Amino acid sequence: MAAKILYCPICRKEVPLDSAEVPFCSERCRTIDLGKWASGEYRIASPILDPDLLEEVEQAQVDAERKKDWKN
Repeated sequence: MAAKILYCPICRKEVPLDSAEVPFCSERCRTIDLGKWASGEYRIASPILDPDLLEEVEQAQVDAERKKDWKN
């Protein structure tokens, strides 16, 4: 069985599976990835399938709009 090769998601360098930085090749790439999450560059985009949760989200949006209109 061939060994699986893993590549750093930031710089695409090969990453040894026994590396402490897996899946990244270095602390630098790990920090760059964290910065992308923190800045909103990465997003998890999946539909909300729970009807109760969807209702809560919609109500929160309505409340936010009302609050915004009230301030103006």
